[in-house]
Amino acid sequence: MKEYFNEKKSSGLWTLSPLLVFLCLYLVTSLILNDFYTVPITVAFLVSSVYAVSITKGINLNERIARFSQGAAHKNILLMIWIFILAGAFASSAKDMGAIDATVNLTLSILPERLLLAGIFIASCFISLAVGTSVGTIVALAPVAVGIAEKTGLEEAFMVAIVVGGAFFGDNLSFISDTTIAATRTQECKMQDKFKVNSMIVVPAAFLVLLLYVFQGFSIDTSAEIGRVEWLKVIPYLVVLVTAVAGMNVLLVLIIGLLVTGIVGMITEGFGFFGWFEAMGTGITGMGELIIITMLAAGMLELIRFNGGIDYIINGLTRRVKGKRGAELSIAALVSIANLCTANNTIAIITVGPIAKDIAEKFGVDLRKSASILDTFSCFVQGLIPYGAQLLMAAGLAAISPLEIIRYLYYPFMMGAFALLAIVIRYPKRYS
Repeated sequence: MKEYFNEKKSSGLWTLSPLLVFLCLYLVTSLILNDFYTVPITVAFLVSSVYAVSITKGINLNERIARFSQGAAHKNILLMIWIFILAGAFASSAKDMGAIDATVNLTLSILPERLLLAGIFIASCFISLAVGTSVGTIVALAPVAVGIAEKTGLEEAFMVAIVVGGAFFGDNLSFISDTTIAATRTQECKMQDKFKVNSMIVVPAAFLVLLLYVFQGFSIDTSAEIGRVEWLKVIPYLVVLVTAVAGMNVLLVLIIGLLVTGIVGMITEGFGFFGWFEAMGTGITGMGELIIITMLAAGMLELIRFNGGIDYIINGLTRRVKGKRGAELSIAALVSIANLCTANNTIAIITVGPIAKDIAEKFGVDLRKSASILDTFSCFVQGLIPYGAQLLMAAGLAAISPLEIIRYLYYPFMMGAFALLAIVIRYPKRYS
């Protein structure tokens, strides 16, 4: 097989310019015009991807396209696409057979109006902590949040943001989260030690956000009629939640949920056998844009990496580090920018983890603190990028723009602020 991928690293800010092209074309334009649909996100990624291919040097056009395709077809990307496909099929079939309405009615009948927002946030935090995956939590709860928004008159983006925020709480702290495993392995510290440091920083942030939701809940006054709870139709979501909390693989969780949805739907006459197929097909087709965005983003980010963009960032940030506080800030900046360039918090931690460990050891930073910094700041940035898997999934399930969700993401912002404050004031003292 012909060797396409001879590494040829470059340097300079131009290596990051494809990302800047995307941000300017999509994010800046949308904010200036106050319209998140003026520039479709697929078009923004198409333009920035073509630009990334055109500026790549040292290899011919065929090799550039091959490199782009290698990034787009990475095993992690294909796994993500499998999740999108199954999630779309499950969400659509569950909606058609009445599972979402039944679950919404159950939620509204259990939670008082004033504790509705806080209850959804706590549920999202708990499930993500048990499951260890933010994407799995969003798949399970986002459709319910949308259904509640429709029944109560609350804004869909706001309700979905509550779920996404709670999902990042568990993604950051869970013992079985990929980010926790990557952070502790690269820093060579114990998971329970990293958990202690991490929880001291983010639990106060989560508590403040919870109080905010409780306070906001006092202003909720809806006249929504709560329909009869059809318990049989709630079973698909209960199965998804129970199997996810049990630690089952997210693909298997969705497949089981899909089968249960079909069986319950036919028993309750929500749809027939071929109606189930039609609902699945609608859901899969609805994920088409999400899949295209994911592949274009992955290909573009692979070319940024190939051109030396991430190496350029790492070298620039580590050149002038002085003292423990500067070392911790450089680790936070490294993983944040790497996450911005990879759109994957686990990959970002793996990319800069060894460098972060070298910095920590050189300047006497506690490795438990450096592991916490890596995990917390990667999750913080992952909650702010409109092309990350979590926001794309949530936006796809709610049929809204990722930017509409970002402005309501209280917890990721609070988590980032508390993590930065912990570095500045040298907290927790025992680990600083």
